[in-house]
Amino acid sequence: MRDLIEDIERLAADGAAFGLATVVRTWQSAPRPAGASMAVSSTGEAVGSVSGGCVEGAVYELATEVLTSAQPVLQRYGVTDDDAFAVGLTCGGILDIFVERVSVASWPELPEVIASIRSRDPVAVATIVAGPGRIGAKRTVWSDRAAGSLGSERLDHAVADDVRGMLEAGRTGYLHFGADGERRGDELAIFVQSYAPPPKMLVFGAIDFAAAVARIGRFLGYYVTVCDARPVFATTKRFPEADEVVVEWPHKFLERTVVDSRTIICVLTHDPKFDVPLLEAALRTPAAYIGAMGSRKTHDDRLFHLREAGVSEEELARLSSPIGLDIGARTPEETAVSIAAEIVSAHWGGSGGRLTRSAGPIHRDAPR
Repeated sequence: MRDLIEDIERLAADGAAFGLATVVRTWQSAPRPAGASMAVSSTGEAVGSVSGGCVEGAVYELATEVLTSAQPVLQRYGVTDDDAFAVGLTCGGILDIFVERVSVASWPELPEVIASIRSRDPVAVATIVAGPGRIGAKRTVWSDRAAGSLGSERLDHAVADDVRGMLEAGRTGYLHFGADGERRGDELAIFVQSYAPPPKMLVFGAIDFAAAVARIGRFLGYYVTVCDARPVFATTKRFPEADEVVVEWPHKFLERTVVDSRTIICVLTHDPKFDVPLLEAALRTPAAYIGAMGSRKTHDDRLFHLREAGVSEEELARLSSPIGLDIGARTPEETAVSIAAEIVSAHWGGSGGRLTRSAGPIHRDAPR
């Protein structure tokens, strides 16, 4: 729903109801991830996508029916790859899609959720999608409060506790509980959609390659910061795609910046006076990915100086250097694609090889 915020706010104006279809679970070659949404207005307008086109028509019809009946539906779409085309799911895979009628009257917290997403205040929405409970009931959870009820006080407390853990990790997915919040039960299926702030991408070195990396980082959904100690190069004019441009010594900036397990660090300076203190600090953070640009000789020299600085072999093993996948990149834009490909591959546990030469599932179920 994050990508549809403006449309959702418009469709819900003046208390209007709309149909909301959300992908809640996927298997195999499903085209869209859990959380992807499509909204259908009472006038027939559709925004968003749940399948990249495969079952959009069928979901549109179902959302229209649910908008009229107000009865939520959990619908599964999926066949094997061999006969997918016959029923419209041309890419194969399986999608579970939850379709509900939504309005401010049925979900009073909706305006607050929209405001939180816009202000990057972490919020998550837990919805009962299957089981003996109130199908469609929602519990909206922030880091310091919660609103709405799933049917019982015990269930509300148990779900809020677990949802805060998922929100902290930026994770969207399923929870299972007993009908009254029993943790050993599985009667209730609860879909949790986390709207955590976008993960950070820290790009060090205000060079032309950094501009291309900032552009693709923004495209991938990161909050991109470009940092360089040289004010003549670190300007918003040179980096219009960056969310933030900082003039500061890189290692000093990193030391005062919160780095979590979703943060991406790209060191493009390839200058020892910047690289060594910066990477020494970076390799001791929980960052998801740390890459450094430079030739193989630069890499060897960098490792020598980092070892001298006391960086352990275990810490050095986290460093992707030279940065990026081997795709033959030369230009800044091609290099940015190479770096982005390595980041995505590291996140999902991909091989980095050509799909035509591999076997097995194309998509992986969870990040590594």
